[in-house]
Formats: sequence, structure tokens, C-alpha cells
Amino acid sequence: MTNSEIAAVFSDIAEMLGLKKDNIFKIRAYQKVARAITELAEPVEQLVAENRLNEIPGAGEAITKKITELVTTGRLDYYERLKAEFPERAHSARV
Repeated sequence: MTNSEIAAVFSDIAEMLGLKKDNIFKIRAYQKVARAITELAEPVEQLVAENRLNEIPGAGEAITKKITELVTTGRLDYYERLKAEFPERAHSARV
């Protein structure tokens, strides 16, 4: 999975949380991580393999776990549950 694909998932999560009127700080955290992943010089998969996700700006414990799940399994349950809440919405990121 490429950095841009991973970033798109987190950006999409932020967008859906915004639609749900979720906590603004949570939304901004996902936006920040999406931007940071886009700007990374090395693959996120490498950071996961080397246990270096803490180097991604804004990646706290919860988001780090989500990145690891997404990279290792190719899907993210949290993302899938969010998408299920918006069946009419066309998603920009497909995983």
C-alpha cells in the first residue's frame, strides 16, 4: 500500500468524522496525519516494519495502531465501520 493510498484513507476518515460533527481535535489529528504521510520521504510500510511510526507528526497511539492495521492487513475495520454509516457517499479512498 502506497503512502498516498494510506493518506487518502486517513483524509477520508477525517472527512466522514466532519460529516458526523465529531470532535474537531480528532478530525484535525486525522487531517494532520494524512498530510504528514503524504510528505514522508520513505514508505509507511518501512516505518511499520521498523517500529518507527512515532516519527510521523501527529501519529499518537490510536492512529499508530490504525496505520499498523491498515499496512499489515490491507484494511482498517474503523474505516469500514465509518463507510457503512455513509452508504450514499462516494468514497475517494477505497480499501
